[in-house]
Amino acid sequence: MTFSTDNKYDSKEKVQVVGRYGLRSQVFFLGFLSIVAAGMVLHFARGVVMPLVVAWLISYIFKPMIRTLERKKIPPVLSITALIAVFLGLCLLALSFLYRRLVPFANAFPSYYDKLLLLVQEFGKTNDIPTELLLEFDWGKRLTAWLITLPGTAISLVSNLFLMIVFLVFILLGSPTSSDKLNRAFSPKTSVRVQQIIDSISKQIGRYLTTAVVISAMTGIAVWMALKLIGVDFSVNWGVLAFLLNFIPYIGSILASIPPILVALVKFYPDFTPAIITAFALLSIQVGIGNLLAPKVMGDTLDINPIVVLVSLLFWGWLWGGGGAVLAVPIAVVIKIVCENIPSLHPVAIFMSSK
Repeated sequence: MTFSTDNKYDSKEKVQVVGRYGLRSQVFFLGFLSIVAAGMVLHFARGVVMPLVVAWLISYIFKPMIRTLERKKIPPVLSITALIAVFLGLCLLALSFLYRRLVPFANAFPSYYDKLLLLVQEFGKTNDIPTELLLEFDWGKRLTAWLITLPGTAISLVSNLFLMIVFLVFILLGSPTSSDKLNRAFSPKTSVRVQQIIDSISKQIGRYLTTAVVISAMTGIAVWMALKLIGVDFSVNWGVLAFLLNFIPYIGSILASIPPILVALVKFYPDFTPAIITAFALLSIQVGIGNLLAPKVMGDTLDINPIVVLVSLLFWGWLWGGGGAVLAVPIAVVIKIVCENIPSLHPVAIFMSSK
């Protein structure tokens, strides 16, 4: 009897163990399917989701301004309307300015590209270096095809801008009522704690995004002024490119430096001195602002593991293309800040940190 009872208990334990592992497997499988489904939705709905994410990030820059105006007895609706009008006007001016700058570059690009090919061929013959593989991969055809689509791209940007503005308006208008909703949804003690977490997250994200925009703007202006002094063509274009790609750490500054160096090389050939000066100036700007100023201003906010940055770049770049690559690190920083302020997610923030 004792033997059979032990077997009965052993069988129950085995069933419980198998049940636990089976439940974990089901949860893991459902979690994996949820992640895949979310990725597919984000990918195919990027035309709507990406403007929503941009609006959500920009709202953290606007909220402190709205609170400041509210303390001066200006109604939130009026302050939101004024800020949105100024922001929309600046965005339209920036798009118009960029379009006027890109059209001359698109017209001049074939000439620059032909000169670059001749330079590569001449350099290969002089130094006995095979250049067939490089010349067979026709970068010019690819870039020319992209430049031809600029009018359509501009129209798409304007439509996305207006969609983003609509999202931004609704996000900002919904912010004042969030505390009332928290009070109705939770107990007084829980609602106060949740509100403290939300305020902390909002303050840190707003400070990071504002600082990141200012540092990127400083980088873009410094690049434009340096290239203007050297005499590199389309210096404004390269300043804007440096501003945008500065949001991508590690590789963004490298990618932004390649086009102006090539333009300087083609324009001043056979004199290599301006191209060398251009490379040195861009390196100095990136080291001075990116490696010295940015860490001191941002503090530990950008304390992110390089592997996390790489995964974020690959993931969001795959989902949303170039726009996703630019937004990858801000999104990763926001996730890290959120995890730091929620006790149950604090281990995730530790793993995302580089220390």
